[in-house]
Amino acid sequence: MIQKRTKQRNWCPSDSAYLFFSFRSEETGMTCKVNGKSTWNTGLAFATRVELAARKENPVPLSWGVGAGGKETTDPSHVLNGGGLLPLGGVEVSGGYKGYGLSSMIEIFCGVLAGAHWGPHVRKWMSTNAEADLGQCFVAIDPEAFAPGFPERLQDFMQTMRGLPTSSPSFKVEVAGDMERRHELLVNDLGGIPYHKNQITFINDLAKKLGVKPVDLIQ
Repeated sequence: MIQKRTKQRNWCPSDSAYLFFSFRSEETGMTCKVNGKSTWNTGLAFATRVELAARKENPVPLSWGVGAGGKETTDPSHVLNGGGLLPLGGVEVSGGYKGYGLSSMIEIFCGVLAGAHWGPHVRKWMSTNAEADLGQCFVAIDPEAFAPGFPERLQDFMQTMRGLPTSSPSFKVEVAGDMERRHELLVNDLGGIPYHKNQITFINDLAKKLGVKPVDLIQ
């Protein structure tokens, strides 16, 4: 289904209500993501992707999240209800302690340093029973303060990555933003945003509940 439709480099970490399980913990303790021109996530998946999988009634990869008690699960409903996301790297044996360390750094910058809520003190995902009080940390970097020719060398880096031999002829090596750019071209070609039928059902049910106009479908 389809619905109608600076030179300075910024690094902007932000707290979020996405729940991460702290390393070796049976409870959620992290809430971090990092925002720049593209969005990075210090977990293996966004909570929104898990929520989308639940709406589509699809399983999620085993390394994405855990259910209540910190046990890995492929059931997105278990991740969203009483569970949480795993940090980058997943479980300990696959290097999850590195993602846990990265999440801790962002949590300290955005929650502890900023005087905002952090970790388990941030309200739960999809909850509205308290103020979010999320913190941000904005870092502006002037590339000219370092080695000259940053834009050209960065472009060379990206083109080198894109030009690497692929493991499958069906997929090209991409850099941050390429996937979003491809989807933007798809949306322009279709004349609207493609949605799963269950998403449309959810949106229209919510629109009916709120007394607003449902989405316009063009196909």
